Amino acid sequence: MLNWNMYMFQDALSPIMEQLMMFHDHSMMIIMMITTSVMLMMMSLYLNKFSNRYMLEGQMIELVWTIIPAVMLIFIALPSLRILYLLEEINKPMITIKTIGHQWFWSYEYYDYKEIEFDSYMKNTNNLMNNEFRLLENDNRLILPFNSKIRLLVSSTDVIHSWTIPSLGVKIDANPGRINQGMMMMLRPGLYYGQCSEICGSNHSFMPITIESINMKSFINWLKN
Repeated sequence: MLNWNMYMFQDALSPIMEQLMMFHDHSMMIIMMITTSVMLMMMSLYLNKFSNRYMLEGQMIELVWTIIPAVMLIFIALPSLRILYLLEEINKPMITIKTIGHQWFWSYEYYDYKEIEFDSYMKNTNNLMNNEFRLLENDNRLILPFNSKIRLLVSSTDVIHSWTIPSLGVKIDANPGRINQGMMMMLRPGLYYGQCSEICGSNHSFMPITIESINMKSFINWLKN
């Protein structure tokens, strides 16, 4: 769900984003434990007028605050590595989409269907409907089916862009002369919004991304038409 003035993540709409949100909560719990422990130690030193010999010197306390942070880093590193491997895993995609960044719009090619390609510009404010978001709507949405593995091939024709959909956990850099690869799978129908997340020029904030997720039958009918 997309709301203005949000202080947390958007609702997860893909398995990868669900894993990223759980990892965020896991890491924040560890960070809170570390912050609380350090604050308690500092308060103890201050209230004892810096005369607590156990906190100021001793082999045992040095051993403790060397081993415990190392163990905490392991608890952060292992889930992080797992998610990194999941982000790079691309196994038998059903659809391949080629995304090309321009100054300042996106163009899409349905790689499996040679005749389907189009440019996607930001919708003018004067043409917006009542239920559409300013600076986030496109004149041509990227139509994709949900519950399908989709491979993204991202490149650029001029400068570095970044194709990003926060609710899907997707952020792929578009580098000129190079093709980057990514994968996503949407869990339910809806409209998903994103923007270029790279400072690619004066109008980089005016090249939004809009994905319309529909069922497979509607997607096939859209391809035929």
